[in-house]
Amino acid sequence: MNNRYEPHVGDNYAPDKIRVIIPVGGKATRLLPLTAETSKACLRLLNRPLVEFSLLSLANQGIRNFIFGVKGYTNYRDLYDYFESGTGFSARYGIDPPIHIKYQPNVPDLGSADSARINMNYYEITNPVFAVQGDNIFDIKVKNIIDFHKEKEAALTIVLREVDNVEGLGIADIDKSGRIQKFIEKPQPKDAPSNLANTGLYVLSPGIQKIFKEKGIQQIIKNKNRLDFGYDFIPYVISTGRPVYGYTLKGSWYDVGTPKSYLEAMKNLLHSGVSTLKDFGGRLSGDDMIWVQGDSADSEKCREEIIGKIKQGKIKIEGAVLIGRHCQIDDGAHIVNSCIDNFTRIGKKAVITNSAVMDRAIVGDNTEIHDSIIGRHVMVNSNCNRPTRINAVSVVADDVVLEEGCTLRATKIYPHQHIRGEFQNQTIIAN
Repeated sequence: MNNRYEPHVGDNYAPDKIRVIIPVGGKATRLLPLTAETSKACLRLLNRPLVEFSLLSLANQGIRNFIFGVKGYTNYRDLYDYFESGTGFSARYGIDPPIHIKYQPNVPDLGSADSARINMNYYEITNPVFAVQGDNIFDIKVKNIIDFHKEKEAALTIVLREVDNVEGLGIADIDKSGRIQKFIEKPQPKDAPSNLANTGLYVLSPGIQKIFKEKGIQQIIKNKNRLDFGYDFIPYVISTGRPVYGYTLKGSWYDVGTPKSYLEAMKNLLHSGVSTLKDFGGRLSGDDMIWVQGDSADSEKCREEIIGKIKQGKIKIEGAVLIGRHCQIDDGAHIVNSCIDNFTRIGKKAVITNSAVMDRAIVGDNTEIHDSIIGRHVMVNSNCNRPTRINAVSVVADDVVLEEGCTLRATKIYPHQHIRGEFQNQTIIAN
């Protein structure tokens, strides 16, 4: 069973030959209600789709060929409508030659590993595949992991990262050479064999396609109606005795899989960025961690107005703050370690701390938003007599209206709701 990496004559690292598969067919239940009607890969983070961080990091390393492993209407619609073949993305970031994006054929997959199987077979891939999850942000030099993969003659290499909290992650136990001896998907903390977490980044040798055809894999599909990397494929490959290695990542990595981790990633990225994106455009000065975006003549007017208010002390900005294009911020507003997306309006004396307010939201006067996420096109009504308060990792999905005096604490509001009153630790799907 030789399904490890097989070197070829003159087989030097060639980033343009690598194929990147990004499985994005999952329902992203941990991010609900933000993903109720939006692909997690296109969920906005720091005023851009989440998956754009991965594309930019890899494109800046010379990788040009990407496949979105889409499944279902929402994932396909959001990704194809925004990225198409990748020419717009390439132009936006000055990537030359441009990247090329393909899409999974109209075949439903049974999980992330099954998506890799379908695309490797359909596109007849004969080069190493780098598989990337759609909700990760990472700093990694692809050449280093490919070289490691070749040196170990691995069938599969998993990028691992030491973590403080193993909850909700796949955990690997490796020997001194880096070979994975044991892998458990989302164990209880007491059962975790180590603190080395699966980052969802994989290198697959072309010979892995033979494994997909084996009876053991077909039995997993038949019995579980699923073929997931963590739950199914990785444990199976290890059980067959094939070489599966763990490459320990030293650079930054963020699993943006829950609202809490979304906010943590947002704050960390605002303060330190990633190697390929440390500046978000419109920085006030070289030392400031304040960005007010705006390039066109119209957006530049809004930008200059906001900057003027900051300098005059009419609005208060603390920590690291990103403000998008065409935003309006009224006097007395106070924003701390937060991201305000494009075409957003912030009312008088509104306070926003450690939070994300997505594009086209309207935040009324005297609103208080702490450690929470406000979706797209949300109307937060509020005034000095009946202020609205949102805190404790509350999540308000797209196109929601909150009436004056609402209080949300650790509450999730699904799209298109009209909310009155006080809610704590609730999930509001319809009212």
